[in-house]
This record gives sequence, C-alpha cells and structure tokens, in this order.
Amino acid sequence: MDVLMLSRLQFAVTSAFHFIFVPLTLGLSVLVAWMEWRFVKTGDETWLRMSRYWGKLFLINFALGIVTGITLEFQFGMNWAEYSKYVGDIFGAPLAVEATLAFFLESVFIGVWVFGWNKVSHKTHAWAITIVAFATNLSALWILLANGWMQNPVGAKLTEIMGNPLIAKRAEMADFMAVVANPYGWIKFFHTLLSGYTLAAFFVTGVAAWHLLRKNEVDLFKRSFKAAAVFGLVAGILVIGTGDFHAGEIAKVQPSKLAALEAVWNTQKGAGLSMVVVTDSDNERNSLELLTIPKLTSLLAYHDPDAEVKGLKDIPRDLRPPVGITFYSFRIMVALGMLMFLLSVFSVYFSTQDKLESRPFFLKVMLYSIILPYIAIQLGWIVAEVGRQPWIVYGMLKTSDAVSKSITAGQVALSLAAFTIVYALLGAVDVYLLVKYAKQGPEKGIKGVVTARKQEV
Repeated sequence: MDVLMLSRLQFAVTSAFHFIFVPLTLGLSVLVAWMEWRFVKTGDETWLRMSRYWGKLFLINFALGIVTGITLEFQFGMNWAEYSKYVGDIFGAPLAVEATLAFFLESVFIGVWVFGWNKVSHKTHAWAITIVAFATNLSALWILLANGWMQNPVGAKLTEIMGNPLIAKRAEMADFMAVVANPYGWIKFFHTLLSGYTLAAFFVTGVAAWHLLRKNEVDLFKRSFKAAAVFGLVAGILVIGTGDFHAGEIAKVQPSKLAALEAVWNTQKGAGLSMVVVTDSDNERNSLELLTIPKLTSLLAYHDPDAEVKGLKDIPRDLRPPVGITFYSFRIMVALGMLMFLLSVFSVYFSTQDKLESRPFFLKVMLYSIILPYIAIQLGWIVAEVGRQPWIVYGMLKTSDAVSKSITAGQVALSLAAFTIVYALLGAVDVYLLVKYAKQGPEKGIKGVVTARKQEV
C-alpha cells in the first residue's frame, strides 16, 4: 500500500478506536449528573450510590477517551501536512476553541468531582459533574462543527500565495459565523450527540440487566435501568428525527453521497427505495432489487415524492464514493437503529410496569445488546467519511492532495503497526477495568455522607 492508503488506514484505526469512548462519555456524564441531582433533591442515599457507581465507570471510559484523542491532532501535522497547510486557517479555529474552552472546563471540574467528595457541599459537587457533562457536550459541538465544515465548506475563500515554494493556494476564513452556523455541522452534532445518549442508555441497561439477573442490589439497578431506558427511548426518537434532517442536508450538499447511500445509478424523479439490494459497482448497476417502495427515496431525501435524485452515472467515476461499503454500512446502521428503538420501547414498558425481574430472557437480550449502538455508531462514521470520498473537504480538496509529501510508506506502516498494538493493549485494559468494576457493583455504604437536605451550600 502507498502512503495515501496507509495514512487513511491509520487515521481510520485511531479515530474509530477513539470513538469507542466518546459516545459513552457524552451520555453517561449526563446520566451521572442527573443521578447526583436526584440525591441532592431527595437525600436518598441510593441515588448517591448510583452516581458513584456509574461515575466510576464513566471515569475509566473518560480517561481512555482523552488518551486516544490526543494522537488524532498530531496526525494532521505528520500524515496530513498538505491538508493542514491548505485549510488549517479554518479547520484549526473550532479545534482551538474546543481545546481552550471545553477541554479545560471539563478537565478542571472533573478534578473537583473526583477529589471533592466530602470536601465541598453536595450541591457544589453536583454542579461539578453537571459542568463536566456540559463541557463534554460542548467539546463535541466544536469538533463536529469542524467536521461539518469538511462536509460542507462554508465561510471560506481561496487565496493565491505568492512567493511561497511550499504552497501556492490555501483556504482562508472569510466568515467565522458562517462556519459556526453551518447547518450540516449542527445537524451532525445533534445526531451524533443523541447517538451517544442512546449508547450510554444501552450500556447502563445492559449492566443493570446483568445485576438484576443475579438479584444484586435490585432496587438500585431497577432504578438505573428505568432511568436509562427512558433516557434511551427519548434519545432514540430524536436520533431518528435528526437522521431525517441529516438526510435532507446530505441531499442538498452531497448528492454523490446520497446516490451511494441508496445505490441510485440513474438520475430519476420519484426514486423508489428497495428493501433488498445487491450492488454491482463494476457494471454500474444493482444486480438485485426486491421489495421496492415507489418514490420513497425522493420523499425521504427531499420531502417530495417527485423530487429528482441524481444518479451515480451522472457523476464522474473519479468523483464517486465507494458504493458498496457506503451503501451496506448505511443499511445495517438503519436496521440496528430500528432494533434499538424497539428494545427501548420494551425496556421502558417493563421497567415502568415493574416487570423486569419476571423477564429474565429480556434482561439477557439487553445484556447482549450493549454492543449494538457501538456497531451502529461506527457504521455511521464509515458512511460519513467514506461517503465523502474522494474529497477530504467536499468539493474543495481531494484526499489524495492532502497527504504529507515528506513521509514514506515504511514510516507510516511502522506507526500504524505501533498504534494498532498500543491501542489493542489500551482496549484490553479498558474492557478489563469496565468489566471488573461493573461486576463489582456499588459500594455497600457511603462513609461520611450527610443527607443533602442537611448539607449547606
């Protein structure tokens, strides 16, 4: 493999591994904050034990997410120097805001939360984890606005660089507010954020199910299951809604991605959607199409059953994304999303009707369903990033023109191997720690705790 493919593979491996931790951080921080506020309001020690138990799992995940995220930014300079030179003036701005505002905010208050037990009031302590939750979500916003700009580059101007042997032309910031207000970035943010909430909900319900099957701390884990189930159902409904908006934005600004998502080869009005499709990219067709619903693709993409959908044949071959991986990733992601929505409905029903203990089979299903949102989210990122190819900045800069010119294939292969080994070890440590402390269960008693109603601010 050449430098380009190896660099793409390295960034894919490191970013995919990093995003194992991000969604759980986004969602679990919110749930832990809510649990602690329930303790502050009620003085019920069970809520405090819940926040400490789930907070411990949150911290393990948070630590691994920080470690694995740092390496991504270094790759922009090492593997993607041409990209950094070309669009760094724009792409770097939201990342700088994220680092100086959100990252430092969460770093400071995570310390207050970890070391502040029995040193600050319960309200102050609850505010600390609330600020951490806000900051982690704020961090995601700025990063996704940066990614949204890569998908839909707004607020930029191309400038000729005179007398510089390293670069002849670069994109410069023309309108910062256009970048901040980019609809693609905001829709992507809410869709990703809500997906993280869904993942956290399934993580909590799955772990709670394991304990309920063994009759461990029944009241505590029934509360955990119920809270996460409601949280997950609401998030799941909103994921579907934002996904619909996201499809509309893709249709507007990335017609090639839309065509690949639905394997539409011929430009047509009132494009239908087939439930069963086998793509054949070599012959520019689908070798199998079954259960076609007329006009559904046009309706979903444009909210108009007669809207025209641009086909892949009207897009030059060298400007098309890989169809097979984009199409199948999207279909599997949607199928998993529908399955998770149904499981969330049953979870809310059984938990609110106090029927969890009498449904051991369902509890086992929820335990093994922990993996589902992880798979769905990874597939979603494959759709987003592979579906944008061959562009690294859509319509502006090709991926092949963004890779560093001063590195060799051997150097990238070596770093890829090193990252893979180190990340595999980190992944093993993470799984070991999460399983160990998840099985261990919550503390039996909270030493030195005073009820929230008696605690002064």
